[in-house]
Amino acid sequence: MSRFLFVVPPLVGHVNPAVGVAARLAARGHRVAWACAEPSLVRRLAGRDAHVHACAGPVPGVDGAVRPPELRGAEALRFLWERYLVPLADAMAPGVHAAVTEFRPDVLVADQQAFAGALVAERLGLPWATSATTSAEFAGAYDGLPKVAEWLRERLAELRARVGDPAGTADPRYSPHLLLVFSTPELIGPQAPLGPRIHYVGPSLADRPAGRFPWEWLDPGRVKVLVTLGTANADAGGRFLAECRAALRERADRVQAVLVDPGGTLPDDDPGKPAKDVLILPSVPQLPLLERMDAVVCHGGHNTVCEALWHGVPLVVAPIRDDQPVVAAQVVDAGAGVRVRFGKVTAPRLGEALDRVLYDRVHRAAAARVRTAFRAAGGARAAAAHLERLAADSGGRRAEEGR
Repeated sequence: MSRFLFVVPPLVGHVNPAVGVAARLAARGHRVAWACAEPSLVRRLAGRDAHVHACAGPVPGVDGAVRPPELRGAEALRFLWERYLVPLADAMAPGVHAAVTEFRPDVLVADQQAFAGALVAERLGLPWATSATTSAEFAGAYDGLPKVAEWLRERLAELRARVGDPAGTADPRYSPHLLLVFSTPELIGPQAPLGPRIHYVGPSLADRPAGRFPWEWLDPGRVKVLVTLGTANADAGGRFLAECRAALRERADRVQAVLVDPGGTLPDDDPGKPAKDVLILPSVPQLPLLERMDAVVCHGGHNTVCEALWHGVPLVVAPIRDDQPVVAAQVVDAGAGVRVRFGKVTAPRLGEALDRVLYDRVHRAAAARVRTAFRAAGGARAAAAHLERLAADSGGRRAEEGR
């Protein structure tokens, strides 16, 4: 039996993939604990009995962690790092250190954006693995942007000086021991790096609280579309969702849609429109719903894209910021979807893109190819096996050193 400590930011899309891996390890008899700035989030996603060590840190949507919705490109990246990721690492570091001291893990599993996990592990000489919940960092995201790449390295060097081992050299985004990437080269593309420590395990999907959904509303006589902008873009999506609704209503005779609007950005439904065309809900049970969908319209978030492609569902992607343009480009390059401009797309253009992914066999065939690769990669089962090997190898080395 080994002990594994998962260090995650308080972001649903970063916790969810780790939940499946942690569940696999626990089912195999290992001890699992978590360190997070929002313990209630981990317990909601991983179960009420999850062993969570609380850490300080900014929570998205609160105080200085609120990012203006109009920020895009380099300004959005700068805000993310300076106002969220780096402060999060500084704030989490003492709690992560305390969790390691109390739980005594054999391996620490650090989310790629939870820098405190990697740096504290490095400082304490603890083997650590990277949980890469987005493939953007493995797709040459900063190729051709040397100044941006250098600026990021400088921020990480300053952070290491404060909370890590000043003599350390490993980039906290890429463990020198084990990198678990929740995607595959079939989506990332030929630029996906290879190496003995890099393992592409595909999506890690786990059972989630199902929630309520009016399954009887779904019409078997029409194709079905899910529209979602994820959990972190509720403040930015009003105009886009309205254009989606208009495009979908134009196709109500043959298309039925579920539109997720967690922020309530859409005005009240027009009572003069057909009642059974677009169902608007604040949240949905996404995984079981995807089993019944024929297309997804989304922001290019890594989890949503991978969950759709796990089911072989092609996409219309409208990236907003952060890693989303990179992931959207991967979808298009793989042939599994069509990209539109989030800030400027109109209902007619959305309708054209939607028709292409619904009725062009090329996109559906490409989505099916990615689905096959994803399912062969092993997901949570494969990730857990790699972590077990790291724990066994590290235990053996420590035993040798102790002789």
